Amino acid sequence: MKGWSAVLAALALGAAPAAAPAQPSAPDLNGAARELARKTVALAGKGEAVAVTWRDLSSLGSAALGQARGAFEAGLRDAGGRVSENVAAAEAQVTLAENQSQYLLVEEIRRGDDRQVWIAGWSRSAPAAASAGPVMLETRLVWEQQEQMLDAAVDGDRMLVLSPTRLVEYARVNGAWQGRAVHAIATGRPWPRDARGRLYGFTLRIRLPGAACASGDGSAVACAPSDEPWTLDSGRSLLLATFAASRNYFDGRVVTQEGVRKTVPPFYSAAAADDGGRPVWLLATVDGGTQMFDASLDPIGAVAAWGSDIAGTDVRCGGRTVVLATRPGDGRDPDAIRAYAIVNRAVVAMGAPAEFPGPVTALWPAGGGAMAIVRNAATGQYQAYAVTVACGR
Repeated sequence: MKGWSAVLAALALGAAPAAAPAQPSAPDLNGAARELARKTVALAGKGEAVAVTWRDLSSLGSAALGQARGAFEAGLRDAGGRVSENVAAAEAQVTLAENQSQYLLVEEIRRGDDRQVWIAGWSRSAPAAASAGPVMLETRLVWEQQEQMLDAAVDGDRMLVLSPTRLVEYARVNGAWQGRAVHAIATGRPWPRDARGRLYGFTLRIRLPGAACASGDGSAVACAPSDEPWTLDSGRSLLLATFAASRNYFDGRVVTQEGVRKTVPPFYSAAAADDGGRPVWLLATVDGGTQMFDASLDPIGAVAAWGSDIAGTDVRCGGRTVVLATRPGDGRDPDAIRAYAIVNRAVVAMGAPAEFPGPVTALWPAGGGAMAIVRNAATGQYQAYAVTVACGR
C-alpha cells in the first residue's frame, strides 16, 4: 500500500489510489460517514473500541467536518462499535477531502499489522449536507455600557440589564431608553473570574454563582447563598443544572424534566433540539467540545467546531428545531453565531453566520431567538444584541 501522502496526492488529482479498494459512491456526507463506520466495525470487531482522529482538507468548512464526525460515530455505535481515546483495538484517521468531481471521506485504519484505506464519496453537484431549510439570523443592538454585562431582557418598552453589582430597569420614552430603577446587588462574596448571571424574565428573579436573588424593597436585590440548580430553558425543554459556585460553568449534576438525575461532563451551556422527533440535548463541555445526549442524558455523539456558548430556541425551520452556537475562539477575537439543526445525529448548518464585533460572553434563549452579550473588541464596551431567527423560503 502507498503511504498516506500518496493517497492524498492521488485524491487531489481526482483519482483513487491504486492500493485502495474501489468503493461505491455514497449518496451524501451522512451516507459516506456511515459507510466507513460499518467497514470500521467489520475490521475492528463488534464491541471493540476504535481510536479516531479527524482532519479537514476540503472547502466545506468546520460544520461539515462536525457533521461527518457525528454521523460516523453514530454509525459506529449502530454497527456495534465504539470510539475510545485510550486503549483501542484499531486506530483510524478520517480525512474530509475533495477532488474535481467529488467530496470524499478517506479513512486509513490500522489493526495490528493489517492496514486498509477506504474511500466513500458523493458528487460535488449534490448538497454536502442534509437540507434542513434555510435560516436567517437578524441581530439588533439593544444596549451597550462600559460596565460588565451578564444578561439583558427586553419586552416592548421595558428592559432589564444585569451586571455583577446591580440590576437596572429601563423604559423606552420617545424612542430612547431611560433608567427607571437601580437595584444594588450585594452578596458579601467575591465573584469568580468571568462571572455569569441569568435573568428570568421580568420577575426580578436572578441566578448568580452560588446565589439566588430577588427584588427586595425596590432599591436593592436581596441575594442569599444557594446551591440550588439553575433552570436552563431551551425552547419547550428544561434542564436543572448545578452551577460550580467558584467557577464559571455547570459542574455536571443535572435533572431532566422527567426527574431523571444524571451526572454528565462539566459544561458551559446547553441546548435542546429534536432529531426527527427524537429529543436530544447538546452540552458545550469545558474541555472545548460539544457532546450530544438523548432524552435520558445518555451520550450519543460529539459535535466538532462549536464555541462554548450555545442556545436552543422554540423556532422550527424546515421541520427542524433551530439551535444557535458560537464559533470556537480564544475569547478575544470577533465572534459569530450560526444556526444549526440536528439530522440523523449530525449537525447541519442552516444559514450564514451572524458576525459580531467581539467575543460573545453570554448567549441565553429569548423568545424566537436569543440574547447575546458581546464585548466589543475595539471599544471594550459590553453590548447586548437581540438575535432573532427567521425561516427562509
